Amino acid sequence: VQLVESGGGLAQPGGPLRLSCAASGFNFRSYDMAWFRQAPGKEREFVAAIRKYGGGTYYADSVKGRFTISRDNNKSTLSLQMTNLKPEDTAVYYCAAASSTITSTLGRAGAYPNWGQGTQVTVSS
Repeated sequence: VQLVESGGGLAQPGGPLRLSCAASGFNFRSYDMAWFRQAPGKEREFVAAIRKYGGGTYYADSVKGRFTISRDNNKSTLSLQMTNLKPEDTAVYYCAAASSTITSTLGRAGAYPNWGQGTQVTVSS
């Protein structure tokens, strides 16, 4: 399993940014996928998840209405469209994959055995 994030960088408060995660080495469409983030000195936290085969989506309250998770199963790509960015969104963002999750645990980092290397997002004026 290989997950490679891209698209991070410096963004203005209120601005947009789009992250991508290129997946390889496994049957992408049959895996639940998620984005997590980790700010300096803080624990890794759940951002959003999407079920296999393009099923349901789930969001942390802090990003609901601003971020959109999506997947392209034909291209084995996971995306995170971020809008109305805030300075508190600054973190390293990670792509994660699991062959199966249950609703009660899909927001926990421990539910995902496969991780990318992360991409830095900095929101600052």
